[in-house]
Amino acid sequence: MMGIFGSMMGIFGGYKASKLKPQLKMAVTRFQIAGNKKSALMKQQIREIATLLADDPPKEEKARIKAEALIRDDNTVEAYEILQLNCDLLSERIHLITHSRDCPPDLVSCISTLIWASGMVDIPELIEIRKQFRYKYGKEFDAAAMQNLGGVINERVAARLSVQPPSAYLVQTYLEKIADEHEVDWKPKVPLKAGDIAEPMPAPVGVSVPVGGGSGLNPSVPYDGGSGSNNSAPQQQQQQQQQQ
Repeated sequence: MMGIFGSMMGIFGGYKASKLKPQLKMAVTRFQIAGNKKSALMKQQIREIATLLADDPPKEEKARIKAEALIRDDNTVEAYEILQLNCDLLSERIHLITHSRDCPPDLVSCISTLIWASGMVDIPELIEIRKQFRYKYGKEFDAAAMQNLGGVINERVAARLSVQPPSAYLVQTYLEKIADEHEVDWKPKVPLKAGDIAEPMPAPVGVSVPVGGGSGLNPSVPYDGGSGSNNSAPQQQQQQQQQQ
């Protein structure tokens, strides 16, 4: 009966080493291509951020948003490299996987991480890889990986692919390093407070957006968002007119 069942699984779907290994190999190549593409785009992002910081006045808020995107891409490339190593290892151990009824203990984290990452990164080969491991080890193993039960996922990959935004401190560190490397004389307009270091970057309020910048009739008056009032810019204009 088991022989007949196994044959039927092979016809209608089931674990096949002949499918899994090529997908692992292709995933390695895909990770390399995707990582190289992101790295090239990041160089362009860095130049754009340096230009924003060099503007007079600096477009600091926009630079911070772009820096957050840069950090996310940096983290993704880092995760790609780890996932690529996982695919390499599993490809080399395909015979062990095939002839082991249960998942080898030293491969649980590696396989679980690839299963979990299949829903986090745009690498199509991971979908088939996940399917093959679900056939091999069952739906419970697959569900445990997707939910990270018992902390089986590689912690570094989980952190790098997290949907949580980077801390304000990390964003500012990136900006300072970019300014330094591109010889831009820039310092943050609003220094970070101790309580804000570990928090995400606050939403922009338009501090770096000049008043009347569209018409060019009043480009020298920046919006003073420090008071938290929407009327601060008009009040500043009135004060200037009275002084004149």
